[in-house]
Amino acid sequence: MSDQLLLGVRLRDSSVFASYFAGPNGAVVDVLRGLAPGVLPPCVYVQGSRSTGKSHLLQAVCAEAANRGLTAAYLPLNEISRIGPEMLSGWGELDIVCVDDIERVAAERDWNRELFALHQQLEERRGRLVVASTLAPAALRMTLRDLASRLAGGYVLTLQPLGDAEQMSALKLHAQLRGFELPDETAAFMLRRLPRDMGTLCRFLAELDDASLVAQRRLTVRFVMEVMKRREGEGG
Repeated sequence: MSDQLLLGVRLRDSSVFASYFAGPNGAVVDVLRGLAPGVLPPCVYVQGSRSTGKSHLLQAVCAEAANRGLTAAYLPLNEISRIGPEMLSGWGELDIVCVDDIERVAAERDWNRELFALHQQLEERRGRLVVASTLAPAALRMTLRDLASRLAGGYVLTLQPLGDAEQMSALKLHAQLRGFELPDETAAFMLRRLPRDMGTLCRFLAELDDASLVAQRRLTVRFVMEVMKRREGEGG
């Protein structure tokens, strides 16, 4: 993982399978949790709309691989594509490579070539390439036809967004993992007042956790309203 740190990429400690509320995506989580070299096709493709937890799950795959004594890397292309396609060199020696935001380089031929080479290297060693995108494989429009074919021919998993009740359960789970209780009425208030995506909700939940520790206050609706008003006043 030292090479990954040199790229400026750090896995979030919280991005593990235990902290992902699966809801309607239980089957997807089961497949990703059980990944191992030589099982399933060499490419696993995870598609889902924004804030369905794709990045969380890819990082969880890496964490789980480490727990099982396998080598893995998480490569978020939205963050590191500026380095250039040559940064993909060498990762084919690992057991599992997770490439996030693959749509970011779909139109770039050099990146297509390097991704195809990575796929081949992993396949030869019975490794696994896991990619994630907001787009279905057919909608990516990769410039290299062979790569497009490999992605579409892999094991395609689709993440479904959480419903209202499931988002509330997910928020309560994240609160529990942070060591505090989130009352139902407070969670419901957050869902009414904040954008309905788990990324935004969890970031605000972390902010509430910090604020409650400083103020020594419980997460009541009144306290959440105060934090929201303070954010609005600060332009947050």
